[in-house]
Amino acid sequence: MKKRYKLGIIGCGFMAHAILRGVVLSDYLSARKIIVSDRDELKLKDVNEELGVDITADNRKVASESEYVLFAIKPQNFEEVAAQISDIRIEKVISIMAGLKRSYIKNALGVGLIKVARCMPNLPCSVGSGAMGIDMSDYNKNVDDTQFITMLFGCLGSVVSLSEDKLDAVTAISGSGPAYVFMFIDALTDAGVKHGLTRDEAATLAAQTVFGAAEMVQHSEEPIEKLIESVCSKGGTTIEAVKSLEENNFRGIIGEAVDACVARSKELAKR
Repeated sequence: MKKRYKLGIIGCGFMAHAILRGVVLSDYLSARKIIVSDRDELKLKDVNEELGVDITADNRKVASESEYVLFAIKPQNFEEVAAQISDIRIEKVISIMAGLKRSYIKNALGVGLIKVARCMPNLPCSVGSGAMGIDMSDYNKNVDDTQFITMLFGCLGSVVSLSEDKLDAVTAISGSGPAYVFMFIDALTDAGVKHGLTRDEAATLAAQTVFGAAEMVQHSEEPIEKLIESVCSKGGTTIEAVKSLEENNFRGIIGEAVDACVARSKELAKR
């Protein structure tokens, strides 16, 4: 039976709101084809007034009337929500819940042949510059499904399709990665202030430099090693800074941070 809504979202937190804004404002999906549920009436009112999507406090309505049901709730709240809707036949699920594996989600929902796609979005999705890894292996036999999910998240940034076993690495690189970059920009800003710039001047230069360097990595045909070399003139200033970074194990520090993040992600995913 044809569902009333193309997309139903359970949970209306920060990331759900970002997804809704990207999807509706890009005109990929009409607001009238989307319904959102949450316990917080103010959050629902905000997205209804801003974007015109249908809203409800009833998770069962979302589950029963939507072709795709996207879970955007905290992982620790999933069992409670799943118990509310476990008797409803849901066929297509999308999850942005960190740590909850496809098999766990299917067992908790418990009715019928359920397909689950898992996505790990990140904070820059809120400004349309996100980076997301998505496991769509359950949907691989249906081009329409994979295209819909890819386009849905493509409204928010860059999408990489991969297998579920790689999502811990995705969490550590793109999911948590913005925090590392924010720290780098903040440290670069502090250094600029130390050497005479105002904080506003240093922050503007640091942020734009990171943005520009990232653009070059994305659009240049040269490997990153060559890009580094292109800034490092022999006997110049940059090469001295790079030497200092290497001597102080800059790469190793980043690697250890990612290792710690992956380890914690695996620990949380033991379900």
